[in-house]
This record gives sequence, C-alpha cells and structure tokens, in this order.
Amino acid sequence: MRSYANILAPHSIRVNSVHPSGVKTAMLTAASMTAFLEANPQIAAGFAATPMPIDLLDSRDVSNAVLYLVSDEGRYVTGTTLPIDGGRTNKN
Repeated sequence: MRSYANILAPHSIRVNSVHPSGVKTAMLTAASMTAFLEANPQIAAGFAATPMPIDLLDSRDVSNAVLYLVSDEGRYVTGTTLPIDGGRTNKN
C-alpha cells in the first residue's frame, strides 16, 4: 500500500488500507461460526481482545471510515493503515 501510495501520488491518486477487527456480519454471527469459536476459544479471544468495551463492530463503523478516506476531508490522507478495532492494535 505504501509503495503504491508513493508511486501514484504524483497522479493525485491516494492509497490507504483499512483494518477492521471482527465485524457483525452473517459470517461471524452464523451458527456454524459460533460453534467453531466455541470449540476454539483461543481464536475467539482474538475477536474480543480490545481495550474498548465492544463486542463486534457494526458494518457502518467500517463504512464511515472508508467514507472519510474518500471524502474531501480525507483528500490529503495517503499511505496510511487505518485500524478500526477498538484499540486492539494499540494493545498488542
């Protein structure tokens, strides 16, 4: 992402990456995934290990971050990784 951000910057093209933690989607809330996580608590712990008291993110949380990046307010943001993870990145 940073290489592309540097290569494309002269053309006014911005490149960023978004890194959400667990998002409340059909994949994570399906009965089969619930059973899998119950059978593998070490994996389940990774979804909930955030300093903020959150369970799973709402998809709007991720969408709003992406909207910021593509908006005029984010016009000078390039070459960044944007964690949307309730502080999980900071905790590790």
